[in-house]
Amino acid sequence: MRRKDTINIVKSMDRGPIEFGSRNFEHEGDIMTVAKKEVVTIPQTASIKEAAVIMVKNKFRRLPITNPGTGKLMGIVTSMDILDFLGGGDKFKILEEKYHDNFLAAINESVKKIMTRDVHYLSYKDSLNTAVEKMLEYGVGALPVIDSDDNIVGIVSERDLALLLSGVLTDELVEDYMTKKVITTSPGTPIESASKIMVRNKLRRIPVVGEERRTSHPEKEKLVGIITSTDILEILGQSKVFNNMTSNSAEEILNSKITEIMEKEVISTTPMTRLGDLCELMQNEGIGGLPVIKNGELVGIITERDLLKVIKQ
Repeated sequence: MRRKDTINIVKSMDRGPIEFGSRNFEHEGDIMTVAKKEVVTIPQTASIKEAAVIMVKNKFRRLPITNPGTGKLMGIVTSMDILDFLGGGDKFKILEEKYHDNFLAAINESVKKIMTRDVHYLSYKDSLNTAVEKMLEYGVGALPVIDSDDNIVGIVSERDLALLLSGVLTDELVEDYMTKKVITTSPGTPIESASKIMVRNKLRRIPVVGEERRTSHPEKEKLVGIITSTDILEILGQSKVFNNMTSNSAEEILNSKITEIMEKEVISTTPMTRLGDLCELMQNEGIGGLPVIKNGELVGIITERDLLKVIKQ
């Protein structure tokens, strides 16, 4: 049964939206015009499974951890923290050593054990440019916003900032900002291995490619799907996964192939797509990154973080 203090929604000041007709992101205090004011937070006593379910349900990649009594920011748990726990990195030792591979017991461990305590944050007086600089410097996808008493009053993400650009960008093209050296994986990759790839390379999504044989072309790789951190988190909230388990072993789930959970219908873009159109597509589809396809081949990937670099020009 869910504890009463598991979820807290913080509401704060609403200064209303503003229109950005230029790329001036230097105004002090503008961060609160973009930040989401209703912030879902959890206490450090919430379980890892509860955190994952809340993230998936709300399409979040992170949850601030606050003190239920004071509301002060104590830490943050991200999709990367949970992937690290699921075999991606050092936090996997909790599952192996403390719970001896007992998956069902381990996912009920408190988020206190895996959360990030050294949280990068913004002041409610900061500019949008400060938010962009911190996200790019620290490689984080969102920043909590706190007031002078260290209480959380909002949160701003890469997506929030990238969407500001949809009406500003006109001539910029995807090919000029996309990442060309794409880390990919194959359909036979186990979930645990996909988690490791994401954690080690700080990726939220990995294109899945397979060989395509054509009579007129040599063998080449074809995009057959995409696996995201959210896809992996979803397994913690799916009852059918647990119903089909023959044991409590984490290995049983983590050795499953990514084809069981990856997205097979992939939304992609092209190198010649305007960034403004790309931003609108991302907003309409609720996605943070797209593979870039040219003549049927994967030639790059472009994400919200790539779009932030436009602001810094």
